[in-house]
Amino acid sequence: MGEKKTFKFLVEGGKATAGPPIGPSLGPLGLNVPMVVAKINELTKEYAGMRVPVEVTVDVETKEFEVKVGIPTTSALIIKELGAEKGSGATGHDWIGSLTMEQVVKIAKIKRPQLMAKTLKAAVKEILGTCVSMGVLVEGKHPKEVIREVNEGLWDHLLAGEGEEAGG
Repeated sequence: MGEKKTFKFLVEGGKATAGPPIGPSLGPLGLNVPMVVAKINELTKEYAGMRVPVEVTVDVETKEFEVKVGIPTTSALIIKELGAEKGSGATGHDWIGSLTMEQVVKIAKIKRPQLMAKTLKAAVKEILGTCVSMGVLVEGKHPKEVIREVNEGLWDHLLAGEGEEAGG
């Protein structure tokens, strides 16, 4: 039963390096840092171009390690879907692009385990709220208008069934 230490890092998907912050944190434990970095990169490659939270748990005695990958931020997922560089500097005036409702649902499904939302519909509304603050249109419309449409049931065909388990 060795002592375990946990380290949390925010790395770019598939591009972690043995330099700071990973190397200086794990090196003193006598760990094979390049091996840890390779594992992190293998597990985060699908999030290329996004910053991803990673947790490395190390058994100090045996030098065994475990890597857990978190989910990127909602804004990072939105920016990836848009292919944009960053959010709008003047939200409400400048719009950086427009997502389809299918893209919003896809992001909601990825983020759902971390959201407080009990249903996919509620998760979609959380994502739409982030779109408002980032200056991102949805289906060419202001996200608040789309939230109204979701409330009125206009998008139920996309939101029905999946993940709407009993009590949710």
